[in-house]
Amino acid sequence: MSSVPAVLQSEWTKIRTVSSTTWTLALAFAATAGIGAVAASLINPGRNFDPTLISFSGMSLGQLAMVVFGVLAVGSEYSSGMIRTSLAAVPRRARFLYGKIFVAGLLALVVGLVTGFITFFLGQALLGNAGTDLGAPGVLRAVVGSGLYMCLIAVFSMGVTAMLRSSMLSLGILMPFFFLVSNILAAVPKAKDVARYFPDQAGSKILQVVPDAAGGSDVPYGPWAGFGIMAAWVVAALIGGYVVLRRRDA
Repeated sequence: MSSVPAVLQSEWTKIRTVSSTTWTLALAFAATAGIGAVAASLINPGRNFDPTLISFSGMSLGQLAMVVFGVLAVGSEYSSGMIRTSLAAVPRRARFLYGKIFVAGLLALVVGLVTGFITFFLGQALLGNAGTDLGAPGVLRAVVGSGLYMCLIAVFSMGVTAMLRSSMLSLGILMPFFFLVSNILAAVPKAKDVARYFPDQAGSKILQVVPDAAGGSDVPYGPWAGFGIMAAWVVAALIGGYVVLRRRDA
């Protein structure tokens, strides 16, 4: 039976030898940093201006790349049929699934943190005198939180893909949800009270330093509580993924 180190080594080998996962992580960085830089260079600071949040203007597209990464990290074995071989090599399904998620999640965290810091410093350099620094209240929390947010988006996508057992179906649900449905419902008066508890809406509050910046409305939770709501969604997805993997054949 495969040991935990052997499972982790195997999953690391799978991820680093698949070019699509590398490209999606690179795209997550490029989209987040690039769009943030454009926004910082064009913005006209006004009332309730949040220079930190402006740096992360590209997060909405960067998170989509993280969704793709998370889906591919789990779903590629189902689409290729390698899931049977993997489960034969690692019969303990919890060890297999959570080993895969641990390796991919750790990689997403490292990329997310690197992206967050580079995006922040680039944006503040372009803002000039209107910018801020890591020593300002709440700024370091927002920058570190950006990396944590990107990581949890990827891990949530892994859990959903483990439940659905299909890359195409997972992308067909997650991409429209994060890019369209969540944002549309958050703007609808009677629906926003529910939408504020969606994983992306709650988790993204950690990126804000000025609470009412960018026309944002008040929510009944703070940055870390919002992040906790997002983490609860992630845990639920991971549990659901394990239950499906345990009960159904490969």
